[in-house]
Amino acid sequence: MSSFRLVGLSVFLMSAIACGSSSSTSPSPTPGGSSSVTIPAGASNLGNQAYSPDAVNISVGGTVTWMNNDSTAHTSTSDGNAWNSGVVAPGGQFSFTFQTAGTFSYHCTLHPGMVGKVVVQ
Repeated sequence: MSSFRLVGLSVFLMSAIACGSSSSTSPSPTPGGSSSVTIPAGASNLGNQAYSPDAVNISVGGTVTWMNNDSTAHTSTSDGNAWNSGVVAPGGQFSFTFQTAGTFSYHCTLHPGMVGKVVVQ
C-alpha cells in the first residue's frame, strides 16, 4: 500500500511542477498589429467623441480600421495629409497602415467637429 502512496505522490508532484512553471515576464509588444475605430450613430454631433476611441495607440507598421456604423457618410482625413479615406458610406470601412512613429491628428472633412488622433510608437 505504501508503494501506491509513493507513486501517487510522485505523479501529483510532477503535475504540480509542470503546471506551476509559468513566466512572470510580459511578452514584448509585436511590431504592427491592428486597432479599430468605430464611427457611431449620430457621430456628426459628437465632436471629439465621434470616433471611438478618439485616441488610438499602435506600433509602427500597425493598421487602424475605421468602421462607419452611422447612417451618414464620413471620412477619416489626416490633418497633415498622411491619409484620406475619401467618403466612407454607412456600413463601410477604411484601413490605413502607419509606417512611421508620431502623433497623427485627423478629422471628418464632411463634419469638421469630428476629431481624433492616432499615436504610433
